[in-house]
Amino acid sequence: MSTLSPGTLTPTFSVIGSGIAVSKPLAQPTQAGAADRDHQEMITKSKIVIVDDEEINILFVKRHLKQFGYHNFFSTVDSTQAMSLIHESRPDVVLLDVRMPKISGLEILAMMRNHKALEHIPAIALTACSDSETKLSVLKYGPSDFLSKPVDPNELLLRMRNVLTIKAYHDHAARYSQQLEQQVAERTAELQASRQQIIHCLARAAEFRDDDTGNHVVRVGRYAAIIADELGFTPQDVQLIEQAAQLHDIGKIGVEDAVLLKDGKLDPEEFDRIKQHCGVGRTIIQPLSTVQSRAYRNHTDLGASLLESSDFPIMKLAASIAQTHHEKWDGSGYPLGLAGEDIPIEGRITAVADVFDALSSKRPYKPAFPREKCFEILREGSGVHFDPRILEAFFARSDQIVQTQIQFANIE
Repeated sequence: MSTLSPGTLTPTFSVIGSGIAVSKPLAQPTQAGAADRDHQEMITKSKIVIVDDEEINILFVKRHLKQFGYHNFFSTVDSTQAMSLIHESRPDVVLLDVRMPKISGLEILAMMRNHKALEHIPAIALTACSDSETKLSVLKYGPSDFLSKPVDPNELLLRMRNVLTIKAYHDHAARYSQQLEQQVAERTAELQASRQQIIHCLARAAEFRDDDTGNHVVRVGRYAAIIADELGFTPQDVQLIEQAAQLHDIGKIGVEDAVLLKDGKLDPEEFDRIKQHCGVGRTIIQPLSTVQSRAYRNHTDLGASLLESSDFPIMKLAASIAQTHHEKWDGSGYPLGLAGEDIPIEGRITAVADVFDALSSKRPYKPAFPREKCFEILREGSGVHFDPRILEAFFARSDQIVQTQIQFANIE
């Protein structure tokens, strides 16, 4: 930062009848280091708004600041135009005369402090009154500094430079904070995309066993999201349920091919094996115990980072869906025999989405049913298999459901 040397002086100035008088010589900066010169150059590029009802006062301030490199000025003698000028120029500092006709400097300062985009712009109040009551009145409105008239050019320079230096530091901190927030947002988006990809790959790994395209899990996730949106879920929860619902049949990994891919009707023992996929799915997804987590974390750092994902809401939601999407509203479902609202809502939503996709898709044991027949079967299950409210939400968005079905149709 440049320093002032009393040994290098400019001639004195006297302004008569302006409210501003100068009786002291103006000091000039001495030689400074390269960093200080760069900083001073940056400071002198600052935009300065001057609001004073006396034109000669504005000229005085400009004249002396120009001697030290300041040149980016915006000014007005009409206080009613001050806010427009400040809005348009977005200055780095505002010099405000306190006492002006029509709108006072304090009123302008109050308006700045109540405006979100302008509240952090520093302001220097100029006042000819030096009594403590006036100073307290000025300070109440939150100026960054104030100067008493007649203005000392040395004091004007120093206070201007101090205010602008502080603002420069604040601006730098704000930019750095924004950069950090952007980096965090980008990294979070990358992690979310990676997690979503892992979830989708895991879901398709199970689904490929009886669906060559793996699009079943995509469709069920989309259907569940559409239903959740219709039910008024937040956008964040809609996204969670779409991803979690894709893991609803992950437990198929634990069912042998002879049962899973069997043509025709399953016998009671085989159907019992199918039922077990709900519990298997929850076991795969559910968070590990503390002992299990510690054992794996001690194995590799990578294992630790992967296992930590079991604490994410999406994994807990997926575990709940995997276990409860075959429960029925009347209590006749499996594996727990839950009924009504005892079934978690994510399970009830996925039940409708899963059954519709199963009905409308080709399976080893059945052909794909026509859409109207699928809708008819769903309606027959209202209050028996399905929560009537969930089913109403499904049919309220049936056009979007059909569009999704077409978009992600299996290609034979």
